[in-house]
Amino acid sequence: MAKLSSNDNPEQGVVVRDLQLAFGDTVVQKDLNFTVAPASVFVIMGVSGCGKSTLLRHMIDLARADQGEILFDGQRLTSDDPRARAALQRRIGVLFQSTALWSSMTVGENVALPLQLHTAMRPAEIRDQVAFKLSLVGLAGQEQRMPSELSGGMQKRAGLARAIALDPDYLFLDEPSAGLDPITSQRLDALILRLRDALKLSVIAVTHELPSIFSIADDSIYLDNQSKTAIAHGDPHELVRNGPDRVQAFLKREPIEADADA
Repeated sequence: MAKLSSNDNPEQGVVVRDLQLAFGDTVVQKDLNFTVAPASVFVIMGVSGCGKSTLLRHMIDLARADQGEILFDGQRLTSDDPRARAALQRRIGVLFQSTALWSSMTVGENVALPLQLHTAMRPAEIRDQVAFKLSLVGLAGQEQRMPSELSGGMQKRAGLARAIALDPDYLFLDEPSAGLDPITSQRLDALILRLRDALKLSVIAVTHELPSIFSIADDSIYLDNQSKTAIAHGDPHELVRNGPDRVQAFLKREPIEADADA
């Protein structure tokens, strides 16, 4: 899939404007404004229950916001044109926290499924693409194994291979390191950076794992569960020194005081 050049649209990357997330009368987050630069890693961080995964669900069109808009290279994901919306959705890859691999399918069949559903590739072409994507994530030759036969780290890699099967421009990761030991998590972080560089991906990751935040993030926002909005935006290496008190406490693994300055 061809990438947009910098001259194709003045609003490159993912732009979130005046977004409000709510369940009925309960506001989860409000007044969210940020931009994800092309070919970068953007981390959504915050304490448990602040709305990180809820924001991700809205960004991948699994939920609709009460207010605001989300643009991908200037195009709204919630387009009224079903064909335009479907085309944009195919530019988005997602790795869910549980990987969401089909347990009744082999690894190869899991990776092949998006290609079978959304392309006109012939079986031989799909097999070649599956082998290529598995090699990119370090699982070359694992097509015939079942997900249950893989370690946790290998399952995450298989999920990543499926997420990039359609050569997306945007890759969303929901707690990618959840359940992994520190060494496996570190290797996954390195893989995410390699995929960003090799495929020129814009990566949006939800995580509260500090080693991952400091390892992969080019930019970030901190969703505050008290003020119900983002109280910091920037490189975590800068925020840990100069960010609001609650953000510094989070990034230093210190107790977060309810009355700390926002």
